[in-house]
Amino acid sequence: MAGRRSAGRRTPAQWVVHGGLALMTAVLGYVGTSHSMAFVTQKTRPALAHRQAPGNGMITAELVEKRYIDDQAKAAQPAIARLARQALQQDPTTVKAVAALGFQAQERGNVPGARRLFAYADRLSRRHILTRLWAIEDAVARNDVPSVLRQYDVALRTSKKTPDILFPPLANAISDATVRDGAVATLARKPIWAPAFVAYVAASGNDPKAVADLLRRINHLGVTVTPEATAVVINRLIGSGSIAAAWQYYAAMRPNADRGRSRDPQFTANLDHPSLFDWVTANESGMSTSIQRGTKGGVFDFAVSSGNGGMLLQQLQLLLPGTYRLTGHSSGIEQPDSALPYWVLSCPGRRELGRVIIPSSRRNNGTFTGQFVVPAGCSPQTLALVARPSYQISGVSGQINQVQLVPLQ
Repeated sequence: MAGRRSAGRRTPAQWVVHGGLALMTAVLGYVGTSHSMAFVTQKTRPALAHRQAPGNGMITAELVEKRYIDDQAKAAQPAIARLARQALQQDPTTVKAVAALGFQAQERGNVPGARRLFAYADRLSRRHILTRLWAIEDAVARNDVPSVLRQYDVALRTSKKTPDILFPPLANAISDATVRDGAVATLARKPIWAPAFVAYVAASGNDPKAVADLLRRINHLGVTVTPEATAVVINRLIGSGSIAAAWQYYAAMRPNADRGRSRDPQFTANLDHPSLFDWVTANESGMSTSIQRGTKGGVFDFAVSSGNGGMLLQQLQLLLPGTYRLTGHSSGIEQPDSALPYWVLSCPGRRELGRVIIPSSRRNNGTFTGQFVVPAGCSPQTLALVARPSYQISGVSGQINQVQLVPLQ
């Protein structure tokens, strides 16, 4: 294993494994407690198997790896080394025996010897996870980010188990610009693990701004970034107060987006996972909402049971100070004036800038209109459709076919 490194600022390579022996220590602990993992051992009782077939090199090597993982005590190492050499005499292609000897050489400070052994192990198999993890550690020791990421790529392509081990440190490491550049280059080659990593880093990367930069860049290079991953990152940025960064990423992923007005006036965006900059429906107790999309446009449909009310639909805005007109069209809304739904534009802290009540759909052929004045110091704003309680047996229901908030010229 790699030796101790001096304290101080982490190098880019160290970011990828959280520095030093952290990754290898975590892996040994992880594999040492799970006998079901295929890359640890193919036999649940290798000692018994060895007693039954002492001349089988592969079985002997299984026992070597099991003992090496389970017993890191210095006193146990000579016996493990003898068993490893026995396995290699029985079968020179037993990669697990080679790897055990390689780890022991590294622990003794014999780095050249360890590299020779692991080079041989690498020629024998690219699927042996501990060999891959040693290669990552060795690249870290050399501060060689491209090699670290190359080894990550090999490990993630050759075992379905490795994402559990490797995704967390890599997702956090992209905070470092050098690592992020390397990750972009690696993901641009569209490895098989890219979709799973995109989903993971969007939800779990510790620096949402770095995540947004990574996803924006790989999307530009043709790597698929799902709408769900995009929405997750945008909402995380908004939740952390990075509104400008959230909009910058949103605009990069939605090139026609305009921050000067509301978006998707006819509900045509086909988004199963909307961000807060898109239309977001609410489904609280006593209400049902959905956006139905058709070939010529969409419609927002809602139904609220008797006596219930609340927010039905909302979209986050980044409007500059000024006067804005809200226009739209409804159908199926038939309520007393006291129970008619309304649009509201609010500043942070839920400070309302006014309301636009939606009249009965029989009036003005379902058209509604109104104005809001956005003052300085009010950003971002939330445009929301709110249902007021109705005590009619049928409750409140209807459809919004179109709505848009635009600046007055």
